[in-house]
Amino acid sequence: MNAEPPYRIAVADSDAEVTRCFPVVQELRPHLESESFRAQVRRQMKAGYSLVFLEVAGEIQALAGFRFGEFLAWGRILYVDDLVTRKAAQSHGYGGALFDWLVARAEAEDCDQLHLDSGVQRFAAHRFYLKHGMDITSHHFAMRLGKPGAGSGPGGGTVSA
Repeated sequence: MNAEPPYRIAVADSDAEVTRCFPVVQELRPHLESESFRAQVRRQMKAGYSLVFLEVAGEIQALAGFRFGEFLAWGRILYVDDLVTRKAAQSHGYGGALFDWLVARAEAEDCDQLHLDSGVQRFAAHRFYLKHGMDITSHHFAMRLGKPGAGSGPGGGTVSA
């Protein structure tokens, strides 16, 4: 008989749930501001972005932002924009549980692959991804454009998950 896990994984559907995710996502994306976060996520959701969180005793410990896409190079994929576990909650298996949820979701949606980009400086994250069966398959290149505010995130707006 399997016991219920000590956590809950859910998709952030309501504005309140999206807002609750901000302190965790800010650990990965410190350039984001709380005042504009919900509106930014809602705009991205209109383009297919989803935000999923893992909570323990009502407190969000980890989250992932993802979307589905189809590419000539890879077929149908689940692309992970953001994957973060609160620093204080790392090494409790929450990131692994959320990663497994993402893999299961990709498989349920008939995806051929799961993709993400990771900042070159994030060695612990790289170990995590390799441990969970991912391969390093390419280099990601980015260019800041002249539009005001374009690429305001770290690395010119590239994903540093």
